[in-house]
Amino acid sequence: MRPALIAAAMAAMLMLGATPGRTAPVSTDEAAFRSLYKELVETNTSLSSGSCTLAAERMAAHLRAAGFPDSDLHLFSVSEHPKDGGLVAVWPGRDAKLKAVLLLAHLDVVEAHREDWTRDPFTLVEENGNFYARGAVDDKAEAAIWVDTLVRLRSAKFQPLRTIKLALTCGEETSGAFNGAEWLAKNRRDLIDAAFAINEGAMGELDAQGHRVLLEVQAGEKLPQDYLLEVTNPGGHSSRPVKDNAIYHLAGALKNIEAYEFPPQFADGNRAYFRGMAKIAAARGDSQTAQAMNAFLANPDDMQAIALVAAKDPSWNATLRTTCVATMLNAGHATNALPQRARAIVNCRIFPGVSAESVRTKLQELVADPEVKVTLSEDSGPASPPPPLTPQIMGPVEKLAAKFWPGVPVVPILQAGATDGRFLNAAGIRTYGIEPLFLGKDLGHIHGLNEYVGVQSLMEARAFLYELVKIYADQK
Repeated sequence: MRPALIAAAMAAMLMLGATPGRTAPVSTDEAAFRSLYKELVETNTSLSSGSCTLAAERMAAHLRAAGFPDSDLHLFSVSEHPKDGGLVAVWPGRDAKLKAVLLLAHLDVVEAHREDWTRDPFTLVEENGNFYARGAVDDKAEAAIWVDTLVRLRSAKFQPLRTIKLALTCGEETSGAFNGAEWLAKNRRDLIDAAFAINEGAMGELDAQGHRVLLEVQAGEKLPQDYLLEVTNPGGHSSRPVKDNAIYHLAGALKNIEAYEFPPQFADGNRAYFRGMAKIAAARGDSQTAQAMNAFLANPDDMQAIALVAAKDPSWNATLRTTCVATMLNAGHATNALPQRARAIVNCRIFPGVSAESVRTKLQELVADPEVKVTLSEDSGPASPPPPLTPQIMGPVEKLAAKFWPGVPVVPILQAGATDGRFLNAAGIRTYGIEPLFLGKDLGHIHGLNEYVGVQSLMEARAFLYELVKIYADQK
């Protein structure tokens, strides 16, 4: 096509509100969502140079413009962390005796450097049918959907039976930083108190060909805990090496930890997941995987079946047990000196019901070297008891999944990562991960380079969650 014709075609598409690759114009309310999503994504909320407080203020402005009074918009921060603020919005329901539904999302994102990315990480780019940016998925997709949902429901004059609350918080991505969800649970429980909360932590799974496999609902999560391995030594001149070397002690300790696998464990979340996955594997002709999953579900001591499944997918392995992995190293003070100190961080994801201290004890045992001390790097907070999978929660998800994606099963999961849900579950607010963004094995590169989400997937998730909130908010 000649350049003039291309330009004319693009102009016509823009006039219709369409974008390349779309077959239908963008509706007015979708255009509003895109604008809100773009504003949130392009508000830098990384710990080093961003501001969650600014993002929260901008989202409050959208709700204020939609008719929410200031009395129902609660911006919060603490003086020690002025840029780590958040927002709680409250929409009173018709029955004050019924507990609220809480919509939870975090505003902060993992660090991203322009020189590493193909595109500017803090500019939302639509390309190849995807949105690219830091936070495009984690977790500004759901944060933007929650704000948009409240705007749309209010515009439609929907009057919920239950109060709907929204909490946008900061600090989920950075261990040791001020965490808004934890702060609210400890200091303003009244503001976020609810019958249950919907949060991130689950997704839709795509296979290698881009076909939808299943829709997850998070029913529990592992506890993240960092451990410090440290060796101290008098050191000396590098021209006089000795075997008693801090780096060698540490290296041996890490190799011992690498070689160990924690025993498999089972809870409602991972049992239900593998039960569902066994059916999917059988339907796809992978009888070996299906048989192995059914074998260890019937006999949790079938180590051969567990090993086969664990080796097929690191996510499956992580769902089966506590995992620990070295993530950081630091040693030595000069190139011509024997090291006086060597340190490593081992990051563990601890299965529900297992204590952080018992894992520390096991790591110290594995190290098998009195020169290497293993301590908790910092307290990661409370363990998160899995919430019950009730018909009240699962029924609406299953109903809507059948409507949006016929034939795609809804499967509970035990989340191997960690979310702010652990603070709410520990405080007695049942929290479920429900975020129907369908992602492939790369998880949209969340926490990595060139994070992305499919445009269609995002719009479908928006439509799904809008309907889900309406159902939940009208339940007795």
